[in-house]
Amino acid sequence: MIKLLVLDVDGVLTDGKIIYTESGHEIKNFNVRDGLGIKMAQKANITVAIISGRESRVTELRAKELKIEHVFTGIDNKLDCLDKLCEKLGIVLDKETAFIGDDINDIAILKRCAFSGTVADAPYYIKKEVNFVSNFKGGKGAVREFIEAILMRNEQWEDIYKSYL
Repeated sequence: MIKLLVLDVDGVLTDGKIIYTESGHEIKNFNVRDGLGIKMAQKANITVAIISGRESRVTELRAKELKIEHVFTGIDNKLDCLDKLCEKLGIVLDKETAFIGDDINDIAILKRCAFSGTVADAPYYIKKEVNFVSNFKGGKGAVREFIEAILMRNEQWEDIYKSYL
């Protein structure tokens, strides 16, 4: 059973574009369906975490809005960060974690998690390393689709679905 869902940000929760205003502020687009999917995972008592290679105030704001407690940005070694988080939470990495990433710096985690996923527009070498390839591109609902697959795998989908009726 998946107890911890870990998300990459750029290219997964977003389309990978980073826009800077003239004043130097960063702009990213997040998909509302992904946000509701995160709420669904939380409702199913799945802990959600973010591990991103880039530091970003915008990412931290989105995480706060979604009540994601475990947010790590500017991380060079994502697997080491996840190992420490799993130890802190008492979660078995290769049996109880899911991770969705999209690039070469995600491969180490993708190979170790119980359930791994990527977005439709990920490179071929990422797609061949994962259990699940979304039909959607990053920032376009891929996280939501991955979460629904986790809920089905955990046999929690029906209960979560009915809770919205």
